[in-house]
Amino acid sequence: MSPEVPPPSRRALLRAGACGLIGAAAGGCGFMPAKKPDTKQLAPVEARVDGDLVYFNWADFVDPSVFKGFEKEYGVKVVQSNFDSMEGMAAKLNAGNRYDIIFPTAKWAQRLARGGRLRRIDHSQLSHSQDIFGAYPYFADPWYDPGSAHTVPFTAYKTGIGWRRDRIGELTDSWRDLWSDRASGKVFLLDDRDEVLGMGALALGLDVSTGDTGDLDRITSLLGTLRPRLRGFSSDSYNNLLNGNALIQQAWSGDMAAMLYQAKDPSVFGFEAPEEGTPINTDCYAIPWNAPHPGTAMLFIDYMLRPENVKKNIEYIGYPMPVAGSEKTYADLVEPFPECMVTQDDLKAGLFFRNGGSAAEDARDTAWTHVKAG
Repeated sequence: MSPEVPPPSRRALLRAGACGLIGAAAGGCGFMPAKKPDTKQLAPVEARVDGDLVYFNWADFVDPSVFKGFEKEYGVKVVQSNFDSMEGMAAKLNAGNRYDIIFPTAKWAQRLARGGRLRRIDHSQLSHSQDIFGAYPYFADPWYDPGSAHTVPFTAYKTGIGWRRDRIGELTDSWRDLWSDRASGKVFLLDDRDEVLGMGALALGLDVSTGDTGDLDRITSLLGTLRPRLRGFSSDSYNNLLNGNALIQQAWSGDMAAMLYQAKDPSVFGFEAPEEGTPINTDCYAIPWNAPHPGTAMLFIDYMLRPENVKKNIEYIGYPMPVAGSEKTYADLVEPFPECMVTQDDLKAGLFFRNGGSAAEDARDTAWTHVKAG
């Protein structure tokens, strides 16, 4: 494993907010460019050094040694900026900030592409592209970016339940485990709108992204019965479990894998992907339409896809990367938590969070407000 120990969850500050807060247009939260991009700005570019790399991502989500290797090989600097939510990322883009490489989740990649905010990516310019698109057919034509015309998948992960085996024993592989009497008062949900509403939806057999007001009423009623048992809402999954503040925690699989760096005895912890279904997501590489150095961004994507760099990064961040040959690296990393693995069947299960229309998004915001208010 990498000798560097990752900091707490890179999603610890994630907040899911309303589309309207980021100046998005109606109809699925589209984006309005600061000025209309011309054809040249949306077209693919050659992978070549055309300046330093202006990088915008979650904090500590690339192994530092990979950055150093890229800088040395290409004679450039990586100028880093970080966001703590997708809304924060979008706000910076809408304000006119310019970056060469960004990392949206699937639904946000769709919004950006629909809004004309992303350059097309020529897969033939990436020497390792077939290690993704040839080995993982799902990503050759994903729902959020047909033909992966504007994105390359960076990570894939699922949402489940982490718990303290040493304190409450075994669970039943169900979202209803969050209601366990053994953990009452020490249960945390993620501080994330889609994840919490999605969990309630799956527990009731509903669509994970439902914006139907009747469905949302049922979800908020169900979650209301959980509210008295909660310690709170927090996305710092593994610290809550490590320090005992949580006996059960809704958690991202990658953060549970990262916890293995910190746990003295992993056997006292568990992670389950409930049988009612688990939300699946992916972070993507993407190049904004107004990137100052898109050629360097293409080189960076290709550099990140080299087998040795994929291995370093998986071991550093705890999230799998859908690149052929990396599966054993991740399986070895998550041996104590095998449910962290993301399979082709997981990707095809239709449990990604989807964009809704403005009415549906407003309804979800209202439901989330009610859930948080208790």
